[in-house]
Amino acid sequence: MFTQKFVFRPELFDVTKPYITSAVHKECQQSNEKEDLMNGVEKEISISIIEKKRKRSAVFNQGELDAMEYHRKMRKLILDGSLQLIQEGLKSGFLNPLFEKQDKCSKPIILRLDTCNLSELCEMAKHLPSLNEMEHQTLQLLEEGTSVTEQDLFLRVVENNSSFTKVITLMGQKYLLPPKSSFLLSDISCMQPLLNYRKTFDVIVIDPPWQNKSVKRSNRYSYLSPLQIKQIPIPKLAAPNCLVVTWVTNRQKHLRFIKEELYPSWSVEIVAEWHWVKITSSGEFVFPLDSPHKKPYEGLILGRVQEKTALPLRNADGNVIPIPDHKLIVSVPCTLHSHKPPLAEVLKDYIKPDGEYLELFARNLQPGWTSWGNEVLKFQHMDYFIALESGS
Repeated sequence: MFTQKFVFRPELFDVTKPYITSAVHKECQQSNEKEDLMNGVEKEISISIIEKKRKRSAVFNQGELDAMEYHRKMRKLILDGSLQLIQEGLKSGFLNPLFEKQDKCSKPIILRLDTCNLSELCEMAKHLPSLNEMEHQTLQLLEEGTSVTEQDLFLRVVENNSSFTKVITLMGQKYLLPPKSSFLLSDISCMQPLLNYRKTFDVIVIDPPWQNKSVKRSNRYSYLSPLQIKQIPIPKLAAPNCLVVTWVTNRQKHLRFIKEELYPSWSVEIVAEWHWVKITSSGEFVFPLDSPHKKPYEGLILGRVQEKTALPLRNADGNVIPIPDHKLIVSVPCTLHSHKPPLAEVLKDYIKPDGEYLELFARNLQPGWTSWGNEVLKFQHMDYFIALESGS
């Protein structure tokens, strides 16, 4: 039997310099602005805007003050913990210092990978009839290169129960399905097939499309209101002692919502708050640590669907394995928008090795996991991968 191994294209993680910092880039930007503002009227407009920004910057609303206080508390933890891991990364060769100066005003490489038609598929899913009264069915992929109709895909959970990666063709596009993975591609209004899947999960990872001003302005993707997020049927999907992990931005409004409203409504008790720190391949933060606009880190809130008196998970030696608070995940981020690092490896010490795992609002699949979302196959498109040499 010949097997084919696929890996993410390495250029998707080619983050060699911070997104914002470089004095060289600032100088280039300033020189370009000077050339563009030669017209007197434009100069007056720009001066007026700058003055307004200066006045605005002197007054902070309560949300901004809360964010500043939160950062003040987290700063030393993020800085000290990250530096230790970065030093280890440089020693091991995982990270590489940049010795050569970058070309001035160099432009980032833009990959032409937006070839899949998932936006059309997701729109189709929204207009499908309710599946509440339909008999539960699962589509198991038995043959390589299986072609799947859109109707079949939206009506059921699709499973790859084999130990090998499979390729499916959907609307003329090829997608890779990892071994032992399953998924449901649907809108939030059509989750019934997942509820009918007759499984409860020991781990549920959630990456909600949080509502914010930039999302509203860009219209790049849909977002959910807090009420809609609370209506996600976690209690029906969670097994006893289920570990619930929610990705959250640094907005204090979202953090408070998870801690004070969302988790209590799901009977989830918070056990830890972790942080994902994003760095370049040379070990620099992708944004300045003290940037008032964007931070190089975001959070994960971990909780258990169980009371404190429940039996904790134990390792092979019978010792209790508590989940540590403020654990750091330091990595080079993918250049694809909203692509989060997989958590299976960092969670393995705190979860059942033979458990059932679920990711909600997923944009890619993981071996051994069930994934759901209206873009669940987005980053499984063949164009995002390269094939390694075949073996027998």
